[in-house]
Amino acid sequence: MYTENVKIVELHADNWYDCCELEVSTEQEGYIEPNAISIAQSKFEHTLKPYAIYFEDKVVGFLMYNSIPEELDGYWVYRIMVDKEFQGKGIGKEATKLMITEMAKLPNAKKIVVGYHPGNLQAHNLYSNLGFIDNGDRFGKEMAVIKYI
Repeated sequence: MYTENVKIVELHADNWYDCCELEVSTEQEGYIEPNAISIAQSKFEHTLKPYAIYFEDKVVGFLMYNSIPEELDGYWVYRIMVDKEFQGKGIGKEATKLMITEMAKLPNAKKIVVGYHPGNLQAHNLYSNLGFIDNGDRFGKEMAVIKYI
């Protein structure tokens, strides 16, 4: 595992374009918006917090969460992805743990919620391994799982 070399860094002038160049695997393309769209969204929805995921000194992923509570009275994870060349190494799991630590600092943080397509088995495995629970909540085509903190 490579997890000791993973960190998350808020998006800034020197790493945003690197995030735009990252790609998920072909099987995952239908499950997530391109990072450029997420970054643009964060410029108009100012409560969204975008981060680059680093492995050692290289940008290998992107994540974004909302800093205000939404549906299910929780703080929502909007995006998390790791470039296809770096998947399967535990980087996404470690980055998600780091993100949860940041989100737990938000005011009155009791729940973290993430939605994903039920067919996205990689997302399902990641979130269930990190203690997210499926209470049967559904939003359109996505299921929403909750981590109580």
